[in-house]
Amino acid sequence: MALMPGLTTSLSGMKTAQAQLEIVSRNIANVDTVGYTRKIAQQLNYVKAGSSMGVTLGDVTRQVNEGLLKSYLASNSTTGNLSATSEYLGKAEVFLGTPQGDNSIAANIASLQTAFDSFASDVTSASNRYGLLNQAQSVTARLNSLSASLQQLRGDADLAISESVDEINNLLENIDRLNEEIVKYDVLNYDGKADLLDERDQALRDLSEKIDITYFKRESGAIVIQTTGGITLLDSEPHKLSHSATTQASSTINYASGEISGIYVDGKDITTTIKDGELKGLIDVRDTTLSSLQSQLDELAGTLKDSINQIHNQGTAYPSTPSEMSGTQTFIDPDTQRISVAEGDVRFVIFDSEGNQVATTNLKGGIGFESGTLTDMASEIQAWMRSADGANLPQAEVYFDAEGKLNINTGDSNYTISIIDEASSTPGSAQQDAVLQLYTNGDDVADRTFEGFSSMFGLNDFFVSDGNESIYDSKVMSLNSKLGINENTVLSFYDSRSGLVGTLTVTPNDSLQDIVNNINNDPDLSKSIRASLVPNGSGYMLRIENRNGDQMEICENIAPGETGSNILTNLGLAPSNVNVASSIKVREELEVSPELIAGGSPSFNTSTGKYTQSSAANDIALKMGEVFSATHVFKQSGTLGESQTTLANYASSFVGNIASQASTAESDYAYQAELTNSISTKEAEISGVDIDEELGQLIIFQQTYAANAQAFTASKEILDMLLNIV
Repeated sequence: MALMPGLTTSLSGMKTAQAQLEIVSRNIANVDTVGYTRKIAQQLNYVKAGSSMGVTLGDVTRQVNEGLLKSYLASNSTTGNLSATSEYLGKAEVFLGTPQGDNSIAANIASLQTAFDSFASDVTSASNRYGLLNQAQSVTARLNSLSASLQQLRGDADLAISESVDEINNLLENIDRLNEEIVKYDVLNYDGKADLLDERDQALRDLSEKIDITYFKRESGAIVIQTTGGITLLDSEPHKLSHSATTQASSTINYASGEISGIYVDGKDITTTIKDGELKGLIDVRDTTLSSLQSQLDELAGTLKDSINQIHNQGTAYPSTPSEMSGTQTFIDPDTQRISVAEGDVRFVIFDSEGNQVATTNLKGGIGFESGTLTDMASEIQAWMRSADGANLPQAEVYFDAEGKLNINTGDSNYTISIIDEASSTPGSAQQDAVLQLYTNGDDVADRTFEGFSSMFGLNDFFVSDGNESIYDSKVMSLNSKLGINENTVLSFYDSRSGLVGTLTVTPNDSLQDIVNNINNDPDLSKSIRASLVPNGSGYMLRIENRNGDQMEICENIAPGETGSNILTNLGLAPSNVNVASSIKVREELEVSPELIAGGSPSFNTSTGKYTQSSAANDIALKMGEVFSATHVFKQSGTLGESQTTLANYASSFVGNIASQASTAESDYAYQAELTNSISTKEAEISGVDIDEELGQLIIFQQTYAANAQAFTASKEILDMLLNIV
């Protein structure tokens, strides 16, 4: 009967139109849902036993451009990277200050220069002296605070890495769940697969913000996710990341040395293979950006400390000349380390309570010491101080304490001591730093050279910092830099705990990484020291540090008659300034007794042939003020290359550099975010819901439903009439 197919066809049309209306309604309802794509379903001719039985609805599919999705994932990873960089540089700029700001370290250095100039104008003024002390304390407190803030940011970045790792793991678990459901829905032909695919794509978008990823689909419909570096994150199951956040960051700990945990997958450290995403930005911020800023701050603090100390050690406070002096420099073994006076001479002058010279001699020309162990030198100075033919101070003591620091005490508070470096052994010769050489490994070639006796031992330092020379850094070099040696060279390592720790043979073909590996793989050396390559600007520093924080010496072993390879000079390997900014302070004795700040030095009276002191002498104060206008050599630190400039200019460059980096990072992030947004917009144009289009479709399907309903009603009425007739 022809009416029956008509009823069936009309009914199928109504059901299909109703299903289409449901899809359109769902599209309209989700027009603002993030990650939702427009759903469509093809209308198919329904054929049974060779006869058309109306229409049916095909699978609900999505309107998605896979190429755009992959472009979005790559762009979103870069956006996440730049977002983290911009955020942390912005925070750093806030507490570091701007070049024009009164709270910047550049402004603090300028204020300290003014305080030294004021002190030099009248060293007898108590207000000038206390003003200098207060300003020096302000600068050191500012350096300490800035260093602490930078390390707090590094700690925050490391904690953010840990949080990001957790978020990545949660996303991988979610995508793994969606994989299983999509496969199941596909096999069982369940409705809702397209929505699951939307949810998975959105999870991929969220994941790409955290870490750089790529993916491919299996025939089953599941996807496999890898990093762009080839590390599998999801296959048949998630390969979760792990990271242990550091409890407290400091300028001496870093990822390169293993003191900060890496990011692991299946027991493999993938930190260096991560190429983009928030995770990469946080890693770079923690290990490079903020560490570079810290190295610049340490370079500034170290240069300030050393240059002021060099001058202050040339002076003597008066009338508060000390009767005892304690060094700050640690020596690993005074009984075996030798010292020689290479140029000039060192004069010791004993004054009474009225400032009159009681006795004087010099190290080389008077005492007769030119070369010997540090302990021998101390003994001979003490012998002269105690001798009736010398200073006649029987209670005087000159010795190296258990920490290897030199101590000089007249044994009588009525008698004070002043140490003066002079060009020769002749009394009254020009005052200039004597050149002293230190020998550690027993050969006849000096391992280190110092200028100034008091400066070498730190007997009259103005600034001090925690720790000792337990860390050595090279200059900044590329990984493939040549070492500049033509034959095998042997380096020996000493520390104050063990003496000779061990030796290392370096060949002409060795790289910086070879040196690191050979030290860390040596069972004897690695007990006491470790080596690492620390990122710094466009290159790396070779860092060698004592595991116990002990004073360390690194020497080149040179055979008799040979000149050596100069490998240490070629590498620029020297005690590091690391941690100086975080711990620099005014020496405690000066804080307690500001009258011990040296304004001048004793002068020689040619008429009497004696050294005299004057409370108005300001030659040392003037020199300390000139430190700020003098040109200093600053090593490359981070993005600041090696330079010769003043302290104030370097401080300004440091502050300006961070301001420039923060501005660039903000600009780069804004551009990248706009680029990512434009890709997202393009995706929305192709796969998103257009409300006008959906409303048009809604009208069409409503009319289709109505037409089919009318056809169904007409067919039913005719059928009813025929049945009634029968």
